[in-house]
Amino acid sequence: MSAFSGLPLVIEPADLASRLRAPELILVDLSGAARYAEGHIPGAHWVDSKRTQLGQPPAPGLLPEKAQLESLFGELGHRADAVYVVYDDEGGGWAGRFIWLLDVIGHKHYHYLNGGLQAWMGEGRELSQATPEPASGLVSLTLHEQPTATRAYLQSRLGAADLAVWDARAPAEFSGEKILAARGGHVPGAVNFEWTAGMDPQRGLRIRTDIAEVLESLGITKDKEVITHCQTHRRSGFTYLVAKALGYPRVKAYAGSWSEWGNLPDTPIEH
Repeated sequence: MSAFSGLPLVIEPADLASRLRAPELILVDLSGAARYAEGHIPGAHWVDSKRTQLGQPPAPGLLPEKAQLESLFGELGHRADAVYVVYDDEGGGWAGRFIWLLDVIGHKHYHYLNGGLQAWMGEGRELSQATPEPASGLVSLTLHEQPTATRAYLQSRLGAADLAVWDARAPAEFSGEKILAARGGHVPGAVNFEWTAGMDPQRGLRIRTDIAEVLESLGITKDKEVITHCQTHRRSGFTYLVAKALGYPRVKAYAGSWSEWGNLPDTPIEH
């Protein structure tokens, strides 16, 4: 039995601190390189956030190639019985995106450290500068389509009564006032709730305790399929994670996000 059995998707620093030596743990840090070098949770493997994205214009946020993912997970020592705990230093964007990757490869055993490094340091917990050696194992992954909404899929679902499009960008991007693609605006019918509004800065960037009520009031409800996006599916990594943590049964990430949608000439747009 795993030391993590029975824990929710979102765990607290104390939950992790007592399990840092669990043999099944693969601890993943998606903070910036300088922050990781300065000090990280003991035993954490640093993953360059760029490796979680395809990184090619016009839609850099698309899924990396299968071979790239196999190389990444091979270095982490991926195995079927592993339990991943994922965190970053920004409140869950990159960490949430990594959890989406775990869903894509069909790995179900994972947790998010609530508030990430900010919450850990806020409790004065131990940091390390030691870097674990990368594993050298070869892994063969099967990629699953279910966690991801393609542009065509999202467009085919527009107007459905059981769809909620959660746009995690800033209000100025949503309105089209700030344009980061060929065209500005938002997906028709989308609901704008900026990712950082879901965090509590007074509690080490933990997910705010009333988030379930906030989403309910916005019409982002459990009876709907939730498709979340931002510009490159980094900020919406957090919103994807939140919906999963709340037990929403149908959650997809639109990985192409606005960098794809807003750069196409014929996708429908609202302002």
